Amino acid sequence: MIRALYRAPSSGLPLQAAPEQFRGFLDTRDGLLWVDFQGEPNETSEPILRDTFHFHPLAIDDALQESHVPRVDDWEQYLYLVLHAVLFEQTESGAIDSLELDIFLGPNYMVTHHDVPIQAVESVWQRCQRDERLMKNGSDHLLYELADQLVARYMPVIDALDRAIDEIETQLFDTPKPDTLERLFALKQAVVYLRRIIVPQREALNRLARDNYAVISADKRVYFRDIYDHLVRLHDSAEGLRDVASSAVDTHLSVVNNRLSDVMKTLTIITTLFMPISFLAGFFGMNFFSPSDAAASAWTSPSMLVVALILMALCPVAMYCLLRRRGWM
Repeated sequence: MIRALYRAPSSGLPLQAAPEQFRGFLDTRDGLLWVDFQGEPNETSEPILRDTFHFHPLAIDDALQESHVPRVDDWEQYLYLVLHAVLFEQTESGAIDSLELDIFLGPNYMVTHHDVPIQAVESVWQRCQRDERLMKNGSDHLLYELADQLVARYMPVIDALDRAIDEIETQLFDTPKPDTLERLFALKQAVVYLRRIIVPQREALNRLARDNYAVISADKRVYFRDIYDHLVRLHDSAEGLRDVASSAVDTHLSVVNNRLSDVMKTLTIITTLFMPISFLAGFFGMNFFSPSDAAASAWTSPSMLVVALILMALCPVAMYCLLRRRGWM
């Protein structure tokens, strides 16, 4: 799908534009054209990017490949940017996915390219049709609005990850489940993946805020510096979540080891208490105690049975007292 908005120098709200009008709009320096390619085949997008906007073939290839980390390339007459939106699955796996957004920014136009719908793009697109100020202040301000919407949607992801980790930490001491460790590792990987997106995107916004670019006016750099500050805080939050997730993994392993130690301790105590009984039962059950003559008949008398039972009852009690006295229980 190819869609476009164009705001003429003397008009208010932008109007829909067709591809055959792009070349004429680009010649009007005081207007602003926004062209959005969403899921459009490369065979359709490439001729427009090459013949109408005259972008460099390498920049076009980068935009159509959809496999790059956030960055900024300066082509003098225009900028090529790669920014990423994030999606968080509200499931037990807690997977995070990133959506690449390629942007060409010129003095009187902005071209965006993405394979799937992005909420930030849709939000700014709808606002442009209701509020003329978004496209009235130039292409660099429109880029700021779009980047700000992208970054603003990172914080709900951070909050969702934080809540998911807190829930697992609560379960660790209450009712740990067999898949708790698997969920913890999945959340930790999600946090690490989020950090890998934030770091290069932070550097890209830092370049927009501090470097001199022909298509970004000096008074608009402060807006990008504000987005950079947001990304710095998001990075710190992601770092904190990664430490919390690592601590939760260590805590889970400690809890599992403690529970295993308690089980082994209980089984060892039971085995120790009943070991003397097993010895006595085995000793008095040997075949040489069978009464082969009158001299050995005393070992099989009812009185000896009572003695054996008393010994079996006293041995566990004696072993229990001994273990308590040694401090092993």
